[in-house]
Amino acid sequence: MSRIIFHIDVNSAFLSWTAVEKLKNGSDVDIREIPAIIGGDEASRHGIVLAKSVSAKKYGVTTGEPIAQALRKCASLVMEPPNHKMYREYSRQLMDYFRTYTPDIEQLSVDECFLDYTPIAHLYGEPVAFANRLRNEVKEKFGFTVNVGISEVKILAKMASDFEKPDKVHTLWKSEIHKKMWPLPVSELYMVGKSSLPKLRNLGIHTIGDLAKMNPEILEAHFKSFGKMIWENANGIGSDVVESESAAAKGVGNSTTLSEDLTDTANAKKVLLTLAESVSGRLRKQEFLAGNVTVEIKYSDFSKCSHQSPLLTPTNSTAKIYELSCQLFDELWNGAPIRLLGIRTSKLQDVSEPVQMSLFDMEFPEEIKEKKRTNKGPSGEKLEKLDKAMDAIKKRYGDGAIMRGSFLMKDKQPPSAQEE
Repeated sequence: MSRIIFHIDVNSAFLSWTAVEKLKNGSDVDIREIPAIIGGDEASRHGIVLAKSVSAKKYGVTTGEPIAQALRKCASLVMEPPNHKMYREYSRQLMDYFRTYTPDIEQLSVDECFLDYTPIAHLYGEPVAFANRLRNEVKEKFGFTVNVGISEVKILAKMASDFEKPDKVHTLWKSEIHKKMWPLPVSELYMVGKSSLPKLRNLGIHTIGDLAKMNPEILEAHFKSFGKMIWENANGIGSDVVESESAAAKGVGNSTTLSEDLTDTANAKKVLLTLAESVSGRLRKQEFLAGNVTVEIKYSDFSKCSHQSPLLTPTNSTAKIYELSCQLFDELWNGAPIRLLGIRTSKLQDVSEPVQMSLFDMEFPEEIKEKKRTNKGPSGEKLEKLDKAMDAIKKRYGDGAIMRGSFLMKDKQPPSAQEE
């Protein structure tokens, strides 16, 4: 028996969640109904568009373009800054709601997940009817909308959810791919990016159907393993296994019991930096990327608490794991003395697997110029080189051969940690 997989995706999540939050706080304007965007800095006119309203789209505003360019298209454009803490909270509430129906949920990012409908189909009946039920309940309960794609495999369910938006349910059964998917431009296939389009067009591939009918050996010759992967995507070949949180709990983590209780944020975050370095180093050594980070605190009275969040993009970067860990710590710590701190990463994937990039991880020409002008910090590429350099030194000379300057202060040596 074939499985039934849902892919559920929040429509323009960052904009929708910001709109709902503003309405809750008394705003009389729904930014989803006016030309509005999320992202950037209105005062400096720098940054990129992370999400846009339907009205903004009518002015030609596109996701990923520089703010200054978007404002030239629509001078009355309303801008709201991103709020990651709020996004994580809405994401948590949404996933908790889905789990009231089934534990078989695989969260891909803050705004999308797979749901395995197969085990509960006998309870709720025909899948399209139940998907519409979910869609309507989300809108009524939370105030925002989702798209639901349905298929036997995850890749096709994800493709289906990207069909007409917003607030829709679509099927893409294997028997429907020749009619619904193959006529689409090849650029709309999951994981086909701008860099691969010229090569595909040089091979005479313009639609997903052209790609599906291509000899996979030719694709592998031009694109290596990526060629085989996109050929399989075009033919609806993929996994039907939804890896629920319990199944994906294995991960890499470190914790440390402190020699004396911590009572201030600055020193707690130095411990988190040590833990993030250790965890990310092990991830790189084992050639894994992490999709989720959990921070654990044990207080001096031995009570425990933890907080977790998905990463916007799977990573093994020390800086990105540390940054999210600090955000989680700030949300979690109640001010009581800390006896133990821990960081655990989960939802691991091999570094060779394709990764869907988040706009927060992309650097556009406008952003690169601004970073150089204001010296806002190193690029992702420089941070990756730094991680590799530190790994190489530690491998050759030992873990104590190099440490960050923040640990050179008196009595602030990094603590030892317990691997998990």
